[in-house]
Amino acid sequence: MSYLDNIRTFVRVYELGSMSAAGRDLRISPAVTSSRISQLEEYLGVRLFQRTTRNLNATEQGKAFYRGACEVLESVEAAEAQVIEITDRPKGSLYVAAPLGVGRRLIAPQVPAFLAEYPDVSLRLRLTDRKVDLTTEGLDLAYFLGQPEDSNLRIKKIADVQRVLCASPDYVHKRGHPRSGDEIVNGKHECLNLRFPGATEFQWPLMTEAGPKRFRAAGRYECDDGDILVDWALAGHGITLKPVFEVADYLKSGALIVVGEETPPEPIQMACLFTHRRHQDPKTRLFMEFISDRIGDAIKHTKLPDQLPR
Repeated sequence: MSYLDNIRTFVRVYELGSMSAAGRDLRISPAVTSSRISQLEEYLGVRLFQRTTRNLNATEQGKAFYRGACEVLESVEAAEAQVIEITDRPKGSLYVAAPLGVGRRLIAPQVPAFLAEYPDVSLRLRLTDRKVDLTTEGLDLAYFLGQPEDSNLRIKKIADVQRVLCASPDYVHKRGHPRSGDEIVNGKHECLNLRFPGATEFQWPLMTEAGPKRFRAAGRYECDDGDILVDWALAGHGITLKPVFEVADYLKSGALIVVGEETPPEPIQMACLFTHRRHQDPKTRLFMEFISDRIGDAIKHTKLPDQLPR
């Protein structure tokens, strides 16, 4: 197993471009990471990386070995998956990513029940509102809202999520109640926006009588954490566009009220991304089905009621 461990370590160092990052990802010390790479280089009789004090770059031999190493690991994982499926004892670690709101409110509450049912499985849940890369970040599954950019990945749709524009009563009292996207833009309302490196959407897609239309959402408040946007909205700093399940309790209590109701936001897809290889792993498939069924039901039960404080 030590040779396989060395190969796994090499692959993560290659993908992450850092000994320390690979060590953190694999939960081993930098010294162990460096030792495994040295052992592998000694066994192969070549340098796999060129190291300087600031940079680590794969050599031509390293680039060639990476391709073969990935194929070896995929074959081993496929064989392990077949054995696990036959014995009906899924085991090992699952690496799952999700947006902050989705992860905190929908996925994390279901994890204990899944792990109780499958005691040989452990889970590492990474919550972030930025886009993630399954391959380079070593993920088995990535839940997301919207449309995927990578057509090489497989997708399992879970539900269409209703969204809402909302603000606090205090904000509406001070700035007025915009009934449409045009009133939000023309009234120069403060729009609370989700921003992160690589973000591409800077407009709000709203439904009008003429069909879907995108409105420029301008504002001074930006954050890469969607929950912060809700906090700012509750404090009266502006209007936010959120999935209903994230703000349902605030809407029911009146802490937030619906605005722009004449041009409501388009629903957004919630889905799960995975690679074909990952789907072969029983624990990955079981988790995806377990979570998808439960959060799909949760979303259906948090639809925007017909009557809310306005």
